[in-house]
Amino acid sequence: MGNWLVNHWFSAAVLAAWLGINIFLFTYYFLFFDQDDRYFYTRAILGSALAWARASAKCLNFNSMLILLPVCRNLLSFLRGTCLCCRRTLRKQLDHNLTFHKLVGYALALLTAVHTIAHLFNLERYNQSQQATDGSLPAILSKMHLQDNKWLNPIHSNETTVEYVAFTTIPGLTGVIITLALILMVTSSTEFIRRNYFEVFCGLVRGQTEQSMAEVDPHRCAQYLMQRDQNCTHHCCKDPAFGSIPAESWKWVLAPIILYVFERILRVWRAQQKVVVKKVVMHPARVLELQMQKKGFRMEVGQYIFVNCPAISPLEWHPFTLTSAPEEDFFSIHIRVAGDWTERLIDTFQSQNPRIEVDGPFGTASEDVFQYEVAMLVGAGIGVTPFASILKSIWYKFQQADQTLKTKKIYFYWLCRDREAFAWFNDLLASLEQKMAESGKADFLTYRLFLTGWDTSIANNVALHFDTATDTVTGLRQKTIFGRPMWNAEFEVVAAAHPRSVVGVFLCGPGALAKSLQKSCHQHSSLDPRKVKFYFNKENF
Repeated sequence: MGNWLVNHWFSAAVLAAWLGINIFLFTYYFLFFDQDDRYFYTRAILGSALAWARASAKCLNFNSMLILLPVCRNLLSFLRGTCLCCRRTLRKQLDHNLTFHKLVGYALALLTAVHTIAHLFNLERYNQSQQATDGSLPAILSKMHLQDNKWLNPIHSNETTVEYVAFTTIPGLTGVIITLALILMVTSSTEFIRRNYFEVFCGLVRGQTEQSMAEVDPHRCAQYLMQRDQNCTHHCCKDPAFGSIPAESWKWVLAPIILYVFERILRVWRAQQKVVVKKVVMHPARVLELQMQKKGFRMEVGQYIFVNCPAISPLEWHPFTLTSAPEEDFFSIHIRVAGDWTERLIDTFQSQNPRIEVDGPFGTASEDVFQYEVAMLVGAGIGVTPFASILKSIWYKFQQADQTLKTKKIYFYWLCRDREAFAWFNDLLASLEQKMAESGKADFLTYRLFLTGWDTSIANNVALHFDTATDTVTGLRQKTIFGRPMWNAEFEVVAAAHPRSVVGVFLCGPGALAKSLQKSCHQHSSLDPRKVKFYFNKENF
C-alpha cells in the first residue's frame, strides 16, 4: 500500500479532487433547493424530489464540462510538450486520459438516472396536485395563473397525463430522446461516451420570483392561500408569481464544446494533407510495413498516428504506433492482421497502392523513456512497435555520438507466441548489437526474447544446437527463452544492478500483463527516496 501511495499519490489526489467537487456541488445545491425560500411553494408540490433533481443536474453540468477534455488528443499532446507538464508525476496523469474519460462517463450515466427518476416523481406529483380537489396548498398552487405565464404547475388540465407531458412538451420530449441516446451509448460502448448530456428539464421546475417574494413572503403568506376570501385586503392575499429557473448548462459546456470542435476541425484538416507511401514491405507472419512521408510531419519516439484507407472504409480510423525514429526522413508503421479492416488493408497493398490518410502524431507514455536513467521495455507480439522507434533512435544517437542521452541502461523484453513474429525485428536488434559492441557499450542494452508458444520440433531443434554461438530461432547472440518471464526475478535483478536509480517500466501489451508488471513495480519499489523506484507506464490509445 505504501508503494502504491508513493507511485500514485497524484492520481489519488486528482480522483479525490474530482469526487470532492461532485460531492460539494451535490450537497450544496441539494440543501439550497431544499431550504431556499424561492422554492417554498415548489417544495409544497414536489417535496424532496426537487432537491434530488436539481442537485444531480448541477453535477451533470460539471461532468459534462469534463467529458470531452480527455479525448482532445491534440490538447494532450500539446500539454506533454509544455513546461507545465515537465515533471514526471504530472506527465503521467495524461496517460490516464481514457480511464478518466470512462469514469466521468459512468458518473454521467449514474447522475442521469438520478436526475430522470427524480423528475418522474416530479411529474407524478404535479399531476396529483392538479387532480386534487381537497383545497390543500398543492391543489391551490396548481390552479394559479392558468391564463398567464406565472404558473407553478406545468400540468394545467385534469385530462393531462404524465405520459402526455413527457412525449409532447419540449422539455419532456427532449429529455426522453437524450436519455434514450445516452442509454444506447453506454450499452454499446463503455469505452467511449462521445456526447454531452445537457439539462433538458429546465422548463418543468419553477420558483417564486424575487419581486413576488418581496411582496408575498411564503412563510407568512402560505396560509392565506388556503383560507382567504374574496374580500381579503391583506397584502398576503395577493397571488405569488412564479418564473422558470434560468438555463445554466450552456455556461458549463460551451468552452469544452468549442475546444472539441476546434480539435475535430484541426484533425480533419490535417487528415486531408497528402501522404506519400514511399515503401511497402511484407514481413514474415503477415506483418505489413508502410514507410510514408508527409509535409510538416514531426514525431517523437513512441508516438502513434491514426490511419484511414478510403478504399476500404472512409469512416474507419485505426491507431498505429510509429516504428520509425525521429532521426529518419520518413515515418513508418507495422500492421499485423487483427480484424477485418487490417486484413483487407494488407490484401489491398499486396495488389495495389491505395490512398492513405494520416492524423497525428499523438503523444504516449513512451515519449518519456529518455527521461529515465534505466528503462525496462516490455512488448507483447506486435506491441513491440513503440520500442522499435526507441531502439532505432538510440542506434542513431550512438552513430552521432550524442552526449545528451540521459539513459544509461535499457532492458528489453519481447514476448511472442510464434517464432515467425520475431523475424521482422531481428535486423534491428542485430544492428544494435554490432553498433554497441563497436562503440564500447555492449552492456547498454540487455534484451530477452520469450517464445510463449512452441511445439516439440522447435524444442528438439534448439536442444541439438544449444552450444552454437547464435540462437537457432532468431539468429541473434541472445538465446530465446521458452515460456513466460518470471517477473519477480527480473525485477530483483534490475533492482540489484541499480539500487539507487529511478527505473521507468514501459509496456505495450494486454491488460493482464499490465496488472502483473504494475504489481511488480509496487513490490520492488523502495519507500526510501534514496533507493530504487519503479514507475509503470502503459500505452493507451
